[in-house]
Amino acid sequence: MSICVLIADDHAILRRGLKEILDETPGIIVAGEAVTGMEVLTLLRKNHFDVLLLDITLPGTGGLEVLKEIRSEGMKIAVLVLSIHPEEQYALRALRAGASGYLTKEAAPELLVSAIRKVAEGGRYVSPTLAERMTFLLETGGPKAPHERLSNREFEVLRQIGTGMTVSGIADTLSVSVKTVSTYRTRILEKMQMKNNAELIRYVIENHLD
Repeated sequence: MSICVLIADDHAILRRGLKEILDETPGIIVAGEAVTGMEVLTLLRKNHFDVLLLDITLPGTGGLEVLKEIRSEGMKIAVLVLSIHPEEQYALRALRAGASGYLTKEAAPELLVSAIRKVAEGGRYVSPTLAERMTFLLETGGPKAPHERLSNREFEVLRQIGTGMTVSGIADTLSVSVKTVSTYRTRILEKMQMKNNAELIRYVIENHLD
C-alpha cells in the first residue's frame, strides 16, 4: 500500500523538488499540492491522504493554525512539518499543536523519506537534539523563555515585528486587519513585559527568532 502525501508549501520550486524526490521513491505517491492554509484544509476535507508535508509559513492561515484546525476536526492524518526555521524556533510548538514530526528544509532527501515512512506508520520523527530537549522539559518543567508564553499567532507576529515589518505589512501577510495586528502587539508587549517595538526587535535578534 502506497503512502499518499499532500505537499503544502507556497514556493513552487520547492514543491517541484519535493515531488521529484518522492516520485522516485517506491511506495510513496504525491497525491496533492497546496499553496495556502485554506487550500490544505479544503483538500483534506475532500480527499484521503496519509501524510501532510506542512510548511509553517503559509500565506493567510499559517501552518500552526492549520495544525490546530486539523486536530480540532479530528482528521486522521500524520503531519510532518517541513520548515526553513530551525528546531528551536518552532519544533516544540508544532509538536504541541499535534504534528507527528519536525524536519528542516536543509535535511537530506533520505532523511525526509525516512521521516515520512515513520510518521505514516504512526510514529514520531524528531532529531536527537530535539528529543533531548523534550526529555529535559518533561523532567524539569523547563525554564520558560518570555516568547514561550505567547500563542502561536502572537509568536508569528513577534517574529515579523522583529524583522522590522510594519503593522500594515504584517496585516497583509497574515490576511487580517491592522486593528487585529495591533491587538496582538499589545498582548505581546504585556506577556513579555516589554515597552516598545525596539525591545521586541532586540529580543528577536538576540534569541535568533528572525
